[in-house]
Amino acid sequence: MSSVVLDIPRIYTGLAQWLACMIMIACSPKKLEGRRFWITGICGLLIQCAFLVVTDDIVLWLWIPCMAASGLLILALILLLCDLDIRTGAYTTIRAFLLAEFAAALQWQIHCFLWPENDPGLCQRYGLLLGVYAAVFGFFFLLEKKAGPTPPVTASELMSVAVIGVSFFAVSNLSFYFHDTPFSGQYSGEIMNIRTFADLGGVAVLFAYHQQRRHQYAQKELDAMQTILENQYAQYRMSRDSIELINRKYHDLKHQIAALRAEQNPAVRDQWLDEIEEDIRSYEAQNKTGNSVLDTVLTGKSLYCQKHGISLAVVADGRELRFMDVMDICTLFGNALDNAIECERKIQDRSKRMIHLSLNTQKQFLLLRVENYCPEPPQFSNGLPMSTKGDAANHGFGVKSIQHTARKYGGTTTMSVEGEWFVLKVLLPLPKKDTSN
Repeated sequence: MSSVVLDIPRIYTGLAQWLACMIMIACSPKKLEGRRFWITGICGLLIQCAFLVVTDDIVLWLWIPCMAASGLLILALILLLCDLDIRTGAYTTIRAFLLAEFAAALQWQIHCFLWPENDPGLCQRYGLLLGVYAAVFGFFFLLEKKAGPTPPVTASELMSVAVIGVSFFAVSNLSFYFHDTPFSGQYSGEIMNIRTFADLGGVAVLFAYHQQRRHQYAQKELDAMQTILENQYAQYRMSRDSIELINRKYHDLKHQIAALRAEQNPAVRDQWLDEIEEDIRSYEAQNKTGNSVLDTVLTGKSLYCQKHGISLAVVADGRELRFMDVMDICTLFGNALDNAIECERKIQDRSKRMIHLSLNTQKQFLLLRVENYCPEPPQFSNGLPMSTKGDAANHGFGVKSIQHTARKYGGTTTMSVEGEWFVLKVLLPLPKKDTSN
C-alpha cells in the first residue's frame, strides 16, 4: 500500500464527524425542534464537509489546527441544537470527535484491505461506506440511548475527558508526523492498524468513563432523594409531636376559660373569652382533610407560612390517600410545598406571597395541584424547571423526588407556568376497590 492510501477522503471524515455529532444530539435535550432542527443540522453537515474538503491540501503542520477547528464546528452544532451548557457540550464534542475518527479509520482500513491496488465501482465503494457507518453509528446509538442523557459535567471531569481524548488522538496519528520514533509505524499497514485500534481504545475508555460518571450521578441522586425523604419524615414527626402538645395546651385552656367564666363575668372579659374560644375552634378546624398524616404535614407548613407572611389556601380531601405509605405522603406534599414556599419567600411584596393547594378525585384518579405566585417564570429543561441556585448539579432533587414518588404509584407529574402562576400537577391512579365480597 502506498502512503496515499493512508489518507482517508476528507468528505468521509466530515460525514463521520456529522453522524457522530447527530448521535450525541439525538440522546441529549433539544433546543430546536422540527424543521428548524433539520435545517440547522443539514447546514452543519454541509459546512463540516466543505471545511474538510477545502483544507485537504494544507501543509502538514497546519493539520492539527485544522482538526481543532473541525472539533469547534462539532461543538457549535451541538450547542445550537442541544440545551446543554458549554462544559457538557465540550465533553460531548470530545466523545463525538473520537468516535468519528474510529469510524472513518475502520471504514477506510477495510476499504484498503479489500481493494489495495484498484478503486472499486461506486456501488461497492459507497456500499461499504454506508455499511460500516451504519454498523458503527447504529451500535453506538443504541448504547447511548440506553445510557440516557449526559449528567452535568464538572471542570475536573471535562479536563479528564480532554486528556483522554487528546492522548488517544495523538497516539493514533503519531506515525503521520514522526516515522522514526519507537512508537511509530514504518509501513502503511502498521500505521493504519495503530490508528484504528488507538481510536477504538479511546472510544471504549471514554464510554466506560461516561458510564461510571452516570452511575455515580445516579447514586448521588438516590442518596439525595433518600435524605430528602428522611428529612420530610422527620419534619412530619416533629410537626406531629408539636401539634399534639398544642392540642393538649388548648384542651387545658378550654377548662381554664370555663373556670374564669364561672368566677367573673364582666362584659369585656366575656368578649375576650369568646374571642379565645373562637380562635380555638378555628384552630381545631384547620387542615382536617380526612388523613392524619396529610393533616400534620399541612398544619406544619401552614404554621411556617404564617411566620413568613405567605398565604396558604388548602382545599384537600385526603381520605383517598390510604393506599400511600406515610413517608411517601410526607415526601410528595412536603417537597411540593417546600418548593412553592422557597419561591414565595423571594417575593418582596408579602401581599403577593400566595400558594394554593387542592387535592381531589377525578373518576379513578387523585389529582394534586399546587399553584404558587411566580412573577419571574423559571426556565425549563426536559420538562423540569432549571435551578436558580449556583450549583445546579446539586439541586433540584426535590422535584425529582416528587417524580419518583408519583412513578412509584403509576402516576405522572407535570409542571407549567400559567400566567404568573407556577403550577405543579401530580396525577395518581386510585387502586381498584375489591368488589368480590
